[in-house]
Amino acid sequence: MLQDIVQHIANLIKLNPEVLWKIIASALALFLLWVLRLLGNRIVNKRTDDPRTRYSWRKGIGYTSFIIGLFVLLRIWFAGFGAVTTYLGLVSAGIAIALKDPLANLAGWLFIIWRRPFTVGDRVQLGEYRGDVIDLRAFQFTLMEIGNWVDADQSTGRVIRIPNGKIFTEMMANYSKGFEYIWNEIGVLVTFESNWRKAKEILTKIAHEHAEHLTEEAQRKVRSASQKLMIFYTKLTPTVYTSVKDSGVMLTIRYLTEPRRRRGSSHAIWESILDEFAKCDDIDFAYPTSRYYDNRIEGKPGARADGGPDTQP
Repeated sequence: MLQDIVQHIANLIKLNPEVLWKIIASALALFLLWVLRLLGNRIVNKRTDDPRTRYSWRKGIGYTSFIIGLFVLLRIWFAGFGAVTTYLGLVSAGIAIALKDPLANLAGWLFIIWRRPFTVGDRVQLGEYRGDVIDLRAFQFTLMEIGNWVDADQSTGRVIRIPNGKIFTEMMANYSKGFEYIWNEIGVLVTFESNWRKAKEILTKIAHEHAEHLTEEAQRKVRSASQKLMIFYTKLTPTVYTSVKDSGVMLTIRYLTEPRRRRGSSHAIWESILDEFAKCDDIDFAYPTSRYYDNRIEGKPGARADGGPDTQP
């Protein structure tokens, strides 16, 4: 009876009954795959509340459904794989030329899945674009942009979609792989007349208060990363370096922080610096100024332009 109905419909729409059977079979197969995919996603959502786990399972179920659907459709529409192979052989050269960019993006996706230079949730920079990876698909991945006109690697709110093929042509940095921490530096410039040694002691104390707790964990990360990558550090504790600039003595705090907490840590450290320096009457911040300097009066006795009083006849 079903065959008679199909035959009748084929006659009405003037379509070959065999083609109509294939269309019906394809529609049923796609519907069943859609139902199975929906059930799989619901099971995952009930089993876990972790967003990353849900995302990974959802993507895995989607890719598996696509592959199974493609295989089923090929079996329905082609008599055997011999015909498929012949057909693909005839059009492969044309596809390679006409779809060069999509094929490069697909190859990039396979490379990302296989070699895992980054995963969803990582903070990366690819060429001029930086951000957190929030989605990964067969032809492109998506970043939540950071930086640009916003300071200290915070989010701009823009979503950027980058073709996967860029992974082969652009330089990539991953903030989240390997060491998992970044070094941050805060430069504090004090005047030459300030008690810079006292200022350095204050900055060292502040740096240890805010960042020393990461040292032990960072050492474990370094040991773990050194098994796969040539990563090693001899000193991971916060430190303060001294240098001289045109306007004063530069004291640079160098410390470890998590990539997504760089601005927050800088904010906390600067507030502590301002509070502590406000208590000191012998420490002043320096800034570019114009000043008249009389070497004969202000210079050291042995370094004055006239040779100093001891050199006078």
